[in-house]
Amino acid sequence: MTSPGTPVTGDLLYSDVEDDLRASVRALVDKQAPWDAVLARTDTDDPVDTDLWKRLTGEIGVAGLAVPEERGGAGASWREAAVVAEELGRAVAPVPHLGTVVATALLLGTGEDELLAAVAAGERTAVLVAGATHGPGRPVPVTVQRQGAGDLLQGTVTAVVDAATADVLLVPVADGAGGLAVVEADGHGVTRTTGESLDMTRRLTDIAFDGAPARIVEGADVERALQIGAAILASEQLGLAERCLADTVEYLRTRHQFGRALASYQALKHRLADLWVAITQARATARYAARCAADDSPDLPVAAAVAQAHCSEVALLAAEEALQLHGGIGFTWEHPAHLFLKRARADALILGSADHHRTVLIDHVGLPR
Repeated sequence: MTSPGTPVTGDLLYSDVEDDLRASVRALVDKQAPWDAVLARTDTDDPVDTDLWKRLTGEIGVAGLAVPEERGGAGASWREAAVVAEELGRAVAPVPHLGTVVATALLLGTGEDELLAAVAAGERTAVLVAGATHGPGRPVPVTVQRQGAGDLLQGTVTAVVDAATADVLLVPVADGAGGLAVVEADGHGVTRTTGESLDMTRRLTDIAFDGAPARIVEGADVERALQIGAAILASEQLGLAERCLADTVEYLRTRHQFGRALASYQALKHRLADLWVAITQARATARYAARCAADDSPDLPVAAAVAQAHCSEVALLAAEEALQLHGGIGFTWEHPAHLFLKRARADALILGSADHHRTVLIDHVGLPR
């Protein structure tokens, strides 16, 4: 952590550039992936909106925001990537943004400039092959081995986020040196099985390697990549919570019961006010975590843990309140409330639960358990 008395620099408020980026992403997502289109896609065998992702990466460049220009990116930072995550969380957009964030953070520490540039341009997608619930603060369980002296992989990893449509798999391997293997997802010896998931807009994939050829790379910092992923996920949860609050307020303003707008009832006002306070606090923690990631701050491990411990629970609370306060319509399949609730519930486990991050936080600040 930053030593006591060290000034904290940087502004947590949104810059004009970030506001413009938000407007561009929202306009595209609202046009191409309204909630009814997202819901309809969940009933198909192709839950990922690859066309939307191509437009987000090709027209706006969302995949390369944190990549330096000299390495094929936009030369922005993780703050801008966090703004994109807010908007994608707001829309429950079925695109592989989170997996791309973690993979990009991994590749930035390696010499894989050609692959990094392709990912930044949206020409290829890559994911870290680790279980969805594994978060920072603990070593990644390595279940894939290198066969003999060759670079052939053997093993299985279950429940990987955003792996269904990935082109490249980044696999931690048990080689005695903590290596990272780069594997073509459609290559020989790789089998992917995507099943039903709680969050139908972000399905999980089991990956089996049976003599899959790989290229071993050095310099990848898996722990740092997971911390950045946790920080950006907090912004996704923030965007989801804000959308749930806004939609619920609008519904209560227009829905009347006993001759009065539901928004006029004091008990409901109190619930919305409490939720607004929680979301405001979540925004502060998410923005600070994103800023720490952008600044490569030594405070990132603490900031990411705090953001995840708080934002995951706030997003879930907002989704639950939205469903309940929408009354009967909120419980129907034809209303988007269940999409937000399922995403919030799944996000509360992805990259570690709130309890996991509290434990990690205790370790980082040196408190006794």
